[in-house]
Amino acid sequence: MSDTQPENLPATTAGGDAQTPAAEVVDQREGMFGVRGTGDTSGFGRLQRQVALPGGSAKPYGGWFDGATERLESLVGDAAIEKVVVDRTELTLHIAREQLVEVAQHLRDDEALRFEFCSGVSGVHYPNETGRELHAVYHLFSITHNRRIRLEVSVSEADPHIPSVVSVYPANDWHERETWDFFGIIFDGHPALTRIQMPDDWPGHPQRKDYPLGGIDVEYKGAVIPPPDTRRSYN
Repeated sequence: MSDTQPENLPATTAGGDAQTPAAEVVDQREGMFGVRGTGDTSGFGRLQRQVALPGGSAKPYGGWFDGATERLESLVGDAAIEKVVVDRTELTLHIAREQLVEVAQHLRDDEALRFEFCSGVSGVHYPNETGRELHAVYHLFSITHNRRIRLEVSVSEADPHIPSVVSVYPANDWHERETWDFFGIIFDGHPALTRIQMPDDWPGHPQRKDYPLGGIDVEYKGAVIPPPDTRRSYN
């Protein structure tokens, strides 16, 4: 099996438009920062670009990708892998959440795979991707074979539950807490799913795209700090 990885076009052009046939457009961004309803002081108020995700790739994927995905499919079945994406010479497997732990177990333990190390899980929020607004992304590394792979699990805001993989990758303990804290993804089976950055009684999850950027009262040891957008006027 060759270790040469294939070259693939990114999902979007430098201008922001989808350029691959299978690219999935999930949003249309306006202005430099997506600001709406207020003046855009960046000077790019008329800028428009698509937010596109790379679509599924067709076999052969190239390099070691084919052998690894075929081996995993033989262990967990076709239904566990919802989509295979090869983009920018990287392999991403979109996994059904019900089989995430099983997939992780095989990726770690199978001799042909041996992804022994998971560097953590992070969250992504696509508010306009209806039914799949929240994504959990896992980065795995095979020390044995010197290979990297990415797992991605998508859930809805209405049902943000994903099984914890702490039983397979114990180092994910704090990473799952952080992703819960900032994005509100609930990792079922986690040994102690509590906030890790924000206070325990903090309302909401501050890294979601629909979370307000200013105007939030902050309390610190009994003192109230004014919201950033009301502290001083420069007009």
